[in-house]
Amino acid sequence: MANAQDMNILDNIEFRAILRGWIEANYPPEIRSPTKRLHLRDNWPWYKALSEQGWLCPGWPREYGGMALSPEKQVIMTEEFERHGCARLNDHGITMLGPLLIRYGTEAQRQHFLPKIISGEHIWCQGYSEPGAGSDLAALRTKADRDGDEWVINGQKIWTTMANDANWIFVLVRTDPMARKQDGISFLLVPMDSPGVTVRPILNLEMHDEFCEVFFDNVRVPANNLIGAVNKGWSMAKALLGFERIFIGSPRQADYALTRLLEVGRLYNIQDDPIFRDRCSVFFLDLENHKALFAEYLELISQGKQPGPDVSLLKICQSELFGRITDYMLELTGEMGGAINSLDQDSALNPSAQFLQARAATIYAGSSEIQRNIIAKTVLNLPS
Repeated sequence: MANAQDMNILDNIEFRAILRGWIEANYPPEIRSPTKRLHLRDNWPWYKALSEQGWLCPGWPREYGGMALSPEKQVIMTEEFERHGCARLNDHGITMLGPLLIRYGTEAQRQHFLPKIISGEHIWCQGYSEPGAGSDLAALRTKADRDGDEWVINGQKIWTTMANDANWIFVLVRTDPMARKQDGISFLLVPMDSPGVTVRPILNLEMHDEFCEVFFDNVRVPANNLIGAVNKGWSMAKALLGFERIFIGSPRQADYALTRLLEVGRLYNIQDDPIFRDRCSVFFLDLENHKALFAEYLELISQGKQPGPDVSLLKICQSELFGRITDYMLELTGEMGGAINSLDQDSALNPSAQFLQARAATIYAGSSEIQRNIIAKTVLNLPS
């Protein structure tokens, strides 16, 4: 079998066949097509399997343990994961912090942190949003004061995804309260077991503790846990948000939802209905267009380029397509679509769970309204 070092030499048909066969042989069947975000205790066997195979970080350079996989093959990998119903991992280190360290970290930081992401020794979460500083992230108030060779952090973060699984958090903190708000922010790496860190889970509409509050009470971290320069963390924040929007803009969610919609059609015996086929055809074409756009941004990353503000297009297109597909799924299933339980004893057919996930997708990582404002102001140069 080809390994992580030579996957790009395969033609796409052979690559897909190898990938599909390996997933079917190695993916834990008990966590296939979960209706909720899985905790680390549940998805750890899959994380470990991908790590040992060398397939955990397809876009990372090979010298740091990645596959350096071409954008086209990364899209195929996404398609095959969704086809099989593979769960999302605790992936903040893989998709956000890792690429940031590769581009902006010191070599010592890369050598220390990147192998631990790949092994799963370090599981990361993202300390960005705060009460009163979500969409207006630069209004954050969590502060860090320099004390000798350490930073002392005080404040609160909220909506921190899977903080109850993580043992490290990357945090935006205010290090110069007198500077213009974007200019007085720094980017710090914090162990979650540091004295003074408190995590409180938040239950969502599905009664699932995917999100958390994180409190910092005189938390001390070494000065060399700073990424980039002091008071220049806003540049790090924007770069990481660019990586996040590429990942969140992945076609995975919409692809998975469309597959489930087709299964609903078969369950309700309307797969040959002209209206159903027409609606699904539109979704399919929109999804293929989105995959092509996604591949363009992956190509930018593979060339070592920083995505511009137009990357917001990815997030808008994916989350709103995901929403349209789940809206139609709920329309077809009627009152059954609101049930907590899955349809026809099939755990993968849960329209209400898909619908709720699609609503959240238009908000997290920057709401659709925020993304449109970014495009309007910084891409189209429209007046405020």
